[in-house]
Amino acid sequence: MPRLTVPDVRVHASFVAAMAEFRAEGRGGPDDGSTVGRAIRDHGSVWQDPRIFAGYVEAVRADARDDVPRPDGGVPCTTLWYVDNDTYLGRLAIRHTLTPPLLEWGGHIGYDIRPTARRRGHATAMLRAALPWAREVGIRSALVTCDTDNVASRKVIESCGGLFEDIRSGKLRYWVPTDRPFKER
Repeated sequence: MPRLTVPDVRVHASFVAAMAEFRAEGRGGPDDGSTVGRAIRDHGSVWQDPRIFAGYVEAVRADARDDVPRPDGGVPCTTLWYVDNDTYLGRLAIRHTLTPPLLEWGGHIGYDIRPTARRRGHATAMLRAALPWAREVGIRSALVTCDTDNVASRKVIESCGGLFEDIRSGKLRYWVPTDRPFKER
């Protein structure tokens, strides 16, 4: 049964395979400003080494702490991986606070499902499961955004209770309450 968990070295091989899938669909290029894109650029050539991967896992986990140095504009971020046993299915990031750019287009929560695991309901289940985690770090209503043409992500956000606010910088912006039960559609 898939579940959200803190990053773990157990999924090393599957994680590396998932990143290769993302790379094959064009992620990780110089214009890819996404979390996955930056990670592929910064670490993709060295993840094969188990020791380097273990260090990467520790750094991702540590990023949730307030006392960790981060680049200008960076905020504490809890990253969770969606896994089924030892199979990495996707990742979800909960940004604890919003900077002006995150308020404009990035939001509190971002997520990615590996290409071979899409269209199975994982993104919806993952976002639903993440809302209590977001509440735990003090987020009462999470801003979740998606590209205006990303129909699948829009449906995920709406099925998780997202309330549409507006469109900014080419992004649909939704506020998702972190404290209410879901109605199945």
